[in-house]
Amino acid sequence: MDPGNVFLVGMMGAGKSTVGRALARRLGREFVDCDREIVERTGVPIATIFEIEGEAGFRRRESAVLAELAGRPGAVIATGGGAVLAAENRRLMREHGTVVYLHADLDHLHERTRHDSARPLLATGDRRETLAALLAARDPLYRETAHVVVESGTPSAGSLAGRIAHVLEDHARRSEEASP
Repeated sequence: MDPGNVFLVGMMGAGKSTVGRALARRLGREFVDCDREIVERTGVPIATIFEIEGEAGFRRRESAVLAELAGRPGAVIATGGGAVLAAENRRLMREHGTVVYLHADLDHLHERTRHDSARPLLATGDRRETLAALLAARDPLYRETAHVVVESGTPSAGSLAGRIAHVLEDHARRSEEASP
C-alpha cells in the first residue's frame, strides 16, 4: 500500500506531531513537521514570526513549506492547524497524498494545550473560547480536505498510528477498486 504522502490535518493539540512520528515509524517513512521545518529555516520560534510578520506572513511561509514538502514522495507530514485555511494548500494536499483529519473534541484540545505557551493564537484571555471558535471555523475545512477522519481523543499515539495505518490500507483498496 502506497498512499503517496500522508498529510495529517487537525487542530492544535489533536496529536498531529506525536501521532505522525509513530505513524512514520510504523510505515517506514520519513516524518516531517511543517511547524518545526519553519522554525528550523527561520531560526526563530513561530511566536516571533507572528510578532514580526503577523499571521498572514506566517501563513505565507507555511504554504511555501507545504508546497515543497508535498513534492517529497512517501512522507508523513504533520501540517500546522491553520494550513487548511488556504484553498491552494487544501488542493495541494489532496492531489499529493492521502489527507487524514485527526479530530479531537474541544475538551481534549483544551486539556492538551492549556499549559502550552508556544501557541500564538491561544495567547488570549480565554483559551477554551478561542479553541472553540477556531474549531468551529476550521472543522468544515478539515472535513472538506480529508480523505478520512480519525478520532484522536484518548488512544495512545501508537494505537492511533495503528488505526490510521489500517484506515489508509482500506482507503487505498477502495480507491483502487473505484478506478476503472
